[in-house]
Amino acid sequence: MSKFLGLAVGAALLAASPALAITNLVSNGSFEAGLANWTIGGNDGQNFPPVAIFYNSASAYPIGAFGESVPPDNSVSLSPDAVGQRAAYFVTDLARAQSLSQTIFLTPGRYEFGFSAFAPQNGYNNAGDARFQATILGTSVANYLVSTGPVRTWQAFTGQRNIQTAGLYTVNFQFDTNLNPSKDIVIDRVYVAAVPEPASWAMLLAGFGLVGLMRRRSHSATVVSA
Repeated sequence: MSKFLGLAVGAALLAASPALAITNLVSNGSFEAGLANWTIGGNDGQNFPPVAIFYNSASAYPIGAFGESVPPDNSVSLSPDAVGQRAAYFVTDLARAQSLSQTIFLTPGRYEFGFSAFAPQNGYNNAGDARFQATILGTSVANYLVSTGPVRTWQAFTGQRNIQTAGLYTVNFQFDTNLNPSKDIVIDRVYVAAVPEPASWAMLLAGFGLVGLMRRRSHSATVVSA
């Protein structure tokens, strides 16, 4: 009887797992493929467009943050992406609504989204400030002057939204500066993921509980028979 029960539990877990799989719907959200799938917008009068720099690199732009070694993202991010080797870097001192954006198709449901941000020290020391904005699925996730945020510290931003109508939704980051030279910013692990339905979570938890009970009973039976 327990063998058939175990098969039933396994089937239930398999049925629940696709709904519970957390998939990043943003293509190349961690910039491991450079800026592939991202669109650069706005104005840059200095010829320093956003680039994907490498972590722990003391190289000059566009490989590194003008000689400063940026550490890997260690924020408490909810992104399903693991920390990779690269991140996106906004640096121009003459930015006017400079942006990185991507459009994704979503079906109705609840979605969680977010990203991580980091201000390098060498940019933070510049006299000019920079305004950084992040709007994901029409929700403002960040809007602040870099001077008011932490320096050399990764911070995570997150939010949620119920999508009522299937269609195209935008992930957009905007960078504006007011002086030459100005502060800059690095971002990584951009994500949009469907929030699992409560019924799926309940099925998974019930399944794990049943498996645990079966194991305890099996162990007890083995001890008695010995």
